This record gives sequence, C-alpha cells and structure tokens, in this order.
Amino acid sequence: MYNKITPGSIWLDTDGNKIQAHGASIICVGDTYYLYGENKEKTYADSGYWHNGMNCYSSKDLMNWKYEGVILKPHEAPSSPLHHSKMCDRPHILYNKETKKFVMWIKVMGDEPIDGENSDFEAHNRQFMCIATSDSMTGKFEFLKKVYPADMYSGDFDLYANPTDGKAYILFERPHTEMIIADLTSDYTDVTGYYTAHFPHPGAPFTREAPCLFRKDGKFYLITSGSTGYFPNPSEIATADLIHGPWDVLGNPCVDDHYNDSFNCQFSSVFKVPGKELYMALGDRWMAGTTLEVAAAGKTNTALATYVWLPIKINDDMPVIEWKDEWSPADYPDEVQVDPMQEMIKQMRGAASSFMKRKEDENKKEYVGE
Repeated sequence: MYNKITPGSIWLDTDGNKIQAHGASIICVGDTYYLYGENKEKTYADSGYWHNGMNCYSSKDLMNWKYEGVILKPHEAPSSPLHHSKMCDRPHILYNKETKKFVMWIKVMGDEPIDGENSDFEAHNRQFMCIATSDSMTGKFEFLKKVYPADMYSGDFDLYANPTDGKAYILFERPHTEMIIADLTSDYTDVTGYYTAHFPHPGAPFTREAPCLFRKDGKFYLITSGSTGYFPNPSEIATADLIHGPWDVLGNPCVDDHYNDSFNCQFSSVFKVPGKELYMALGDRWMAGTTLEVAAAGKTNTALATYVWLPIKINDDMPVIEWKDEWSPADYPDEVQVDPMQEMIKQMRGAASSFMKRKEDENKKEYVGE
C-alpha cells in the first residue's frame, strides 16, 4: 500500500500489476477518483501496437489504484480508427448532467488514405477525434462516431466543462499551426461551430500541443508542450480571464528543471482535487524504458513509460511546478469555502477587464501606420 506518490517510479495497482493509464486524466464521481488512460502494455518497438484499449482505475486517496478494466476496447477490424495499430490516444471524459452520459473524446492520428493523396504523411496528418459514451464510468464505452471538429484536423486536446452552467469546450492543437478553442454542443458529442484560434506558430517544434487546462480564482491557466514527439521539451503556461482569451503567455512553469525538459515528461492533464487546495499536473515519462539504440532508430518502447505527477503551486498568479522525490495529496490543506456572491463579482470583474484589454489592443492596431 502506498502512502506517497513517487514521480518517475514504476507504479503498481492494488493487484500488484503495473498501472497502464497513459495520457491520463482523473474524474471524481461521488467520493471516488477514477484514473483513465491508454493501455500501453504491448507498445514495444516493432510490436505493431499503438494501444491496447483505454483502461480505468479507481481510488479513494489518489495513491492506491484498483484496476476496473478496459472501458474502451480496441476494435478488431484493421480499418477501424480504434484498431490497436491506430495512433489512438489521450482520452478525456466529461459527465453530461442532461443526458446522464459519460462522454469520451479520443485523438486519432492518421486516417485511411483517400484519392489524390501522394504520401503516407498526408494521411497521417489527417488527425481527428473519436467519441464514445457510457452510462457509467466503469461501464463499457460504446463508439459513437468520428469527428473533424469545425471541419479541422485535430491533434492533442483537452476538455473543460463549466461547473456552474455545464457549458463545455474543447481545446485542440490544429496540427503544426495553432491552438483552437471551440464550444461543444449541449450533449458534448460535437462542436457548435464557434471557435477561436490562439498561439500561432510556424510549425514543429514550436507549435503548442498537449494542452492542460485548469481554473483557479476566476482565471484560466493553460499548460502546453512543444511538438517534439515522445522526446520531452520545456512546458509553457498561459493565462486568460475568459476561456476564449485573450491569452497571455507567462513562461515556463517548471522550476529548477535542470535539463529544461519538464522533468523528463510531458503533461497530459491537470486535476483539481475536490475539497483540497491542490492542483495536480499529470504527466508521462514516455522515454523511461527506451534505450539510446532504440531511440537512434527512431523507435520507442512506451510500454515501459512511467508517470510524473506533481503538485502545482501558484505564486502571485504564476503557477509553478517543482520537483518532489515523493509527496502525498493528504499533506495539502482543505479548500477554503468561497462566498458565491464574491466569486460572481470576481468573475464579472475579470470579464470586464478582459473586454477592456481586447478593446485597447484593437485600438492600438487601428493606429498602426497612421
């Protein structure tokens, strides 16, 4: 039984088996935490496996995890976007209070070739989303459809639902160009068509990917990664008063990160622990079991990947992530209850401030060249 989280170490479930939930997120239902992510147990170099389904685990303390099973099985048909050979990863789940459904979105890299494509690269670049739903968190998710959000190719992503009104959003990398933030439909199974674009870059490795969104004290924060495949790189964090921006880049949240590689990991999500003054950055050390020889051949052994989970501390509106050899969620204080009226006033002020900033920026652009 664990009483500490030890980032980078091999983590076993309550049955003594290696936890397989990569590209992970956590959702809390009642007093139970559910960890879910990619099953990478067979993804050795040259295995032909990218994933072996999406696994789920449950816990009461965020340290000891019981295996609940495969909640989304890989499809047997090689042509299916959920076949084990397809680059299917980074599941995110929201619970829809209206439909009473758990809704899973999954990123898939590469579609079936179509007429007129001249290379495998073109097919690979046609990235999209698959959507599945379930009546329970540990039930079997059923494939619903595949989606090109707002008729765009879509890479790494995150989902967010406003806890007050249930309105939900998807944030996704438009491959090698920019970050898109789009409104979801009321059932969370598609986008409405409204979206905004942010963080434009000329291409990899500068394009921001692996978005991890969280909100604290009325402000949104977004942690992203550069685009270097499974090789880790420096993280970046930005903030905004409104989810559609404008966004201001604050810098690298990782403190004393000596190799400037996000503590040798890539973050996949941020989890706010209910009732605690604690935000957890969940990351994967993808290259943990990959030798130099395998890496030199352009391959990876992600079956041997480990996890890097670290607390986030916010200093003067700047979230920072510090390395800890071990730590426990139990060591963090209970959350101070916020007066709903004060919180509403704070959010209204934030919205007004964001509106004024946008107008100031628009006025500055009007004067350019006069």
